[in-house]
Amino acid sequence: MALPVYIGLVHHPIYNKNNEIVTTAITNFDIHDIARTSRTYDLIKYFIIHPHDSQKALAEEIIGYWQEGYGGQYNPDRKEALSIVEVIPDIAAAVEYVADREGVRPMIVTTDARKYENTVSYRRLRQEIAAGRPCLLLFGTGWGMENSVMKQFDYILEPIYGPGTYNHLPVRAAVAIILDRLLGESWWAE
Repeated sequence: MALPVYIGLVHHPIYNKNNEIVTTAITNFDIHDIARTSRTYDLIKYFIIHPHDSQKALAEEIIGYWQEGYGGQYNPDRKEALSIVEVIPDIAAAVEYVADREGVRPMIVTTDARKYENTVSYRRLRQEIAAGRPCLLLFGTGWGMENSVMKQFDYILEPIYGPGTYNHLPVRAAVAIILDRLLGESWWAE
């Protein structure tokens, strides 16, 4: 049985490399790869969060091809992965969806390459998820979510650090690493 975990890929409000607030574009790779990772870790729903109708239509066309089009016949695994994807306009819609389905407001958690006052460890969040607390895990695109939005979340996961000083993972890699840390097998306990 799936734990009550949902993720969202947020495209607005996002910082660009010049620290300006922008709306990022949806990418085909993010749709496919994050859906496959989400399905592998048995997530309930993967939200693509974007406010613009033209970008939502693009995402829905791609998803539709793999759900109803030839793509679903050609690659049933991709069809299954994309079955949990939903395009919605904003974070509030994701929170409302989860609260309606779970009967309680989820804890809202996001990620960042920096530490904050409400930074939470992977171990602690893993324990809360294992206890059955619904979780909406949000990932920013671009150079991260706008600061005032970040302050609205319950927790911010501690950063992922490699052995060097470079720290700018692609979101698809961050999703895979984080979902494994939170939901993967506890190989270290053996």
